[in-house]
Amino acid sequence: MTQLGESITRIDARAKVTGDALFPGDINLPGQLWMKVLFARRPHARIKRLDVSKAQTAPGVVRVFTARDVPVNEFGLGSKDAPVLNGDEIRWVGEKIALVVAETEKQAEHARDLIAVEYADLPPLTDPRDAMKSGAPQVHPAYANNVIKHIPIRKGDIAQGFAQADVIMEGDYHTPYQEHAYLQPEAGVASIDDVGRVTVVVGGQWVHEDQEQIAHALGLPLDKVRVIYPATGGAFGGREDMSVQVILALAAWKLNRPIKIIWSREESMIGHHKRHPMWITHKLGATRDGKLVAAQVQIISDAGPYMYTSPKVLGNAAFGATGPYAVPNVHVDAYTVATNNIVSGAFRGFGGPQAHFAAETQMNKLAEKLGIDPVELRLKNVLRAGSLLSTQTPLPGGNVSLPQVVERCAKEFGWKGKGTGGTQRNSRNTQHASFDSAPLRSGRVTGFGFACALKNIGFSFGYQENAAATVELHGDATIDKVIVHHAAAEVGQGTHTALAQMAASALGVPIEKIEMIVSDTAQTGNAGSVSASRMTYMGGNAIKGACELALKKWSDEERPAIASYQYLAPPTTNFDPETGKSKPNVAYGYVAQAVEVEVDTETGQVRVVRVTSVDDVGKAINPRMIEGQIEGAVAQAQGWTIQENFQTKDGRVLTPYFSTYLIPGILDVPDKVDSVILEYPDRDGPWGARGMAEMPFIPLAPAIVAAVHDATGVWCDEFPLTPWRVLDELKKKN
Repeated sequence: MTQLGESITRIDARAKVTGDALFPGDINLPGQLWMKVLFARRPHARIKRLDVSKAQTAPGVVRVFTARDVPVNEFGLGSKDAPVLNGDEIRWVGEKIALVVAETEKQAEHARDLIAVEYADLPPLTDPRDAMKSGAPQVHPAYANNVIKHIPIRKGDIAQGFAQADVIMEGDYHTPYQEHAYLQPEAGVASIDDVGRVTVVVGGQWVHEDQEQIAHALGLPLDKVRVIYPATGGAFGGREDMSVQVILALAAWKLNRPIKIIWSREESMIGHHKRHPMWITHKLGATRDGKLVAAQVQIISDAGPYMYTSPKVLGNAAFGATGPYAVPNVHVDAYTVATNNIVSGAFRGFGGPQAHFAAETQMNKLAEKLGIDPVELRLKNVLRAGSLLSTQTPLPGGNVSLPQVVERCAKEFGWKGKGTGGTQRNSRNTQHASFDSAPLRSGRVTGFGFACALKNIGFSFGYQENAAATVELHGDATIDKVIVHHAAAEVGQGTHTALAQMAASALGVPIEKIEMIVSDTAQTGNAGSVSASRMTYMGGNAIKGACELALKKWSDEERPAIASYQYLAPPTTNFDPETGKSKPNVAYGYVAQAVEVEVDTETGQVRVVRVTSVDDVGKAINPRMIEGQIEGAVAQAQGWTIQENFQTKDGRVLTPYFSTYLIPGILDVPDKVDSVILEYPDRDGPWGARGMAEMPFIPLAPAIVAAVHDATGVWCDEFPLTPWRVLDELKKKN
């Protein structure tokens, strides 16, 4: 029988390695047409004239769509504040102006380039700090003073807290954009099925949310729209918001013919959202023995012109502003601000990496100033069972394992702490620069860094977390076949395997008997998004409940035994609008990381040599898949920290290709990643499990920055740590 904790082979592995698995771009339908999009490619302008006549009469063109063809021309997750097609004021480079549908892809592309648009360019507003100033132009009519969301958190007495502090550490930090860089660009095919539904086959993260937004924009009832996800080549939050879903559905519905689209990499780079850049001002107070007493933080995030998921990302950043620590006096003001930059939205960690970068770098600086080892300082302050969060409520879930996670990471890494901030020495050091101000000698130097974090599980913040599942048991005397209906998206992380494994374990059958019907609004109940590290927890509980009900029916001689179950997670509450008091999340995961880096002081190049990542996952459903998530997160977080340099100027994207936006290759990733899995069960998680995919991303940036400081004596308060940035910091030191 299949057991939880077994590293079974992924159920989609063979199809993907043999090429049998179909991704959206692989699917073709008889009689299909091709679509191309005309993007604005300018950050701020008004459309004075839009002439599609030449495009409409070009060879092979069937139709050109503009804003007037969209029944309800709006979409969005948090707020439907963005147009499907824009016919008026352009607010960012990725605005879609028109759609060309033709018999072939080349014909559609040719005709798109014949569309004549006369723009009146307007000054773009590109710095969110300027956008907040009195008298700044308003980017979007819905957002006064360009502030989409402000989250205040107040705990204790901040003035009294700093009065108690023997040491105060202040810092200004900036975190950059990041492109999701998933393997498969946006692609899909839409058609009208045999019962008259607009059917969209596309990659995404939440089929039912896509269905709702398509139905809304087309003015159709939900049951007239069907969304199906085939194999999806990566997501990381980048497929939470609409890209091609609505426009495919619009054309298929209007023309009653199949429509296909595949974006180029450049179109993908300018056409979907990025990780939020953030500016963070952080003031941290502590006693001389290292006990934190106060934290005052301001966060400003750049949302771009539309809401997307920015308020939810901001919520996580505001919550994470004080890191995984018990701080008695907290004052946080977090803002997400409208600009004419590229839109920002969900990305692995969902605000946590940005906030923890500032909080953890502050802790490492504080450790140095106090002469306390960074691990020791953390153990004095990490949240424990019963600790009150900045939101004045304790952590849920029973086991709060931050102390164990931190201690285990230090042990596994071989951390040899010292009173100078945890500096280590070993045989790899060729020319080590100490923390003092002595000039650096040329050559490679080695450093070590440490950081930890917590990550929420689920959307929470007042949202009623839920997931549905249906299980069918077929057979006579014994269960011969199990059919599991579940809407969870499989975007490469192994969700379908984990769910099948949980179903097999719950039913006491081998996994070979499990048949999965997934990611299809016509055949599966709503399971919510595959994001926020929530699906193992929410989907697993739904599977567990449905299996238990089906087994009861089986024992009552029902054949087949069919049962549905909707899991409702423990309730949460949103931030109080004045104090931020709340019960913000259902559950949390805990992580600590230690890193070793080499810095070439002549070239400025930073190389991550090894990483130890310790993650408490509650219960490891499939350890090998968890190791894959840890290794992938480390590579992705390293890219954000060192190499990935998404550049814009006046709202225009300067790095729209992988030749200019560099992501880690095989020679860039660490020589060694030690993935250490801890299992302290969550009382509400299925079999104690909780989600973990985002956790190992969050603390790597501050750990790397601490290691670079250990090696060179310089602090980098912004990144990526490109060679020229590192060299510039080294020159400042000398």
